[in-house]
Amino acid sequence: MRHKKRRLQLNRVTSWHKATLNSLVRNLLIYESMRTTLHRAKAVRPLAEKLISLAKANTLSAKREAFSILGDHKLVSSLFNEVGPRFAKRVSGFTRIVNLGKRRGDDASIVIFELTELKPKVKKIKKAKEIKEKDTEEVIDTAASAQANEKKQVEAREEAVKEKPPVTKKPAKKFLGGIRGIFKKERDSL
Repeated sequence: MRHKKRRLQLNRVTSWHKATLNSLVRNLLIYESMRTTLHRAKAVRPLAEKLISLAKANTLSAKREAFSILGDHKLVSSLFNEVGPRFAKRVSGFTRIVNLGKRRGDDASIVIFELTELKPKVKKIKKAKEIKEKDTEEVIDTAASAQANEKKQVEAREEAVKEKPPVTKKPAKKFLGGIRGIFKKERDSL
């Protein structure tokens, strides 16, 4: 009997279902956010949460179990070195599902499935010397390049005017006029 064996099957056989879930969880860990259907996101959520809790444990057996699911050493190392420490303070709730609406073709619910703790974006700050050097170079270059650009534009316009062949437009056919030509055939003589 199948008591308490319920799962989101995703209309796939077992091996295909397992491959779909593994692929989705790999993409989630690589990109940290993805756009998918609601049912796929709900099916992947337990697997993703299990992997992140394994990453929090950070043991050899946890790494081996994660490798059996992910199948990539680089992805396992990034999971344990980058993603796991971000969720050290959390007990659960490692992923979130944000509704986007319905898909136009088949009316499926589309969602954004992402990690709750995203990687912080690092902004590069330019040094004052680099900014001053670039500004002085730009002032010198802009005066010379402006004159050169004007000459090039004038020459390009003159060449474009000379090279254009005369455009002959075909008369526009009416819609039924085009169809009548298809059905109007010469009668074969008997």
